[in-house]
Amino acid sequence: MSFKGKHGPLLIAEIGGNHEGDIDYAHELLDLAIMSKADVIKFQIYNPESLVNRNVDLDRFNHFKKFTLKPKDHISLAKKCIDNNKIYLASVWDIDSIKWINEFSRYYKVGSGDLTAYQIIKELTKTKKPLILSTGLSKVTEVNDTIEFIKSQDSIYKKKDRIALLQCTSNYPIPESESNLSVMKYFKNKYNFPVGYSDHTEGLDSLILAAVLGAEILEFHFTDNKLNRTFRDHSVSLTKDDVELLVEKIVKNKSIIGNPVKSPTFSEIKSKHTFSFRRSLYAKKD
Repeated sequence: MSFKGKHGPLLIAEIGGNHEGDIDYAHELLDLAIMSKADVIKFQIYNPESLVNRNVDLDRFNHFKKFTLKPKDHISLAKKCIDNNKIYLASVWDIDSIKWINEFSRYYKVGSGDLTAYQIIKELTKTKKPLILSTGLSKVTEVNDTIEFIKSQDSIYKKKDRIALLQCTSNYPIPESESNLSVMKYFKNKYNFPVGYSDHTEGLDSLILAAVLGAEILEFHFTDNKLNRTFRDHSVSLTKDDVELLVEKIVKNKSIIGNPVKSPTFSEIKSKHTFSFRRSLYAKKD
């Protein structure tokens, strides 16, 4: 399959945990994301019992428990997404959840924290669906090892466009100087996979520049309001209006970048400058 969006890069609006465990709020955010120009709408599926040892970190366990939605809730969100002609996507942090969400998933996202979680990745490869890998926290050797592991599970992943790699820095928020967008070019040259960028900055600049540099996928968190929120992900999220502006910038920059084939442009030909601006011969004397 091809990772392409309606306006250039595939735009993934990650609602993630911004619903904070409230299914009604999750649907409100989904409704806004559907109205935006995002191509894909993404959620996170996890079970706190299989994610955090409550005896080691009870606060973190309670955080994830509060943010957990029921399977029927995730399915209702997936169906609404698909019914409204948007692609549904999930990062699944729980092996058992793959079974009941698989029929709604065109492909899967592996978050940065799970890039080395081979048990989950192995189960995802059994679906034979394309995988989008975020690479925050990782060294090149870890990225390479994970790719080789995926290929070893099923030969289908040796085909182009079955794996996509996203440059990512896993902190919330990050300074723009840590976006490290040049990594995309390295990934493209080394693996020849679709490449992109998963953003955790505040603002649009890194996303816009990533598109200019050739990102085929842009992932960003999505919310309705970034102000006066306690959950950290809201501050690095885009709103519906932000997504509209991002698309506007992407389309404009794509037009400015233009055609890589060098030839006279329409305006140069129409103005006859291809003739009038060039040197010519004339008789200096009779």
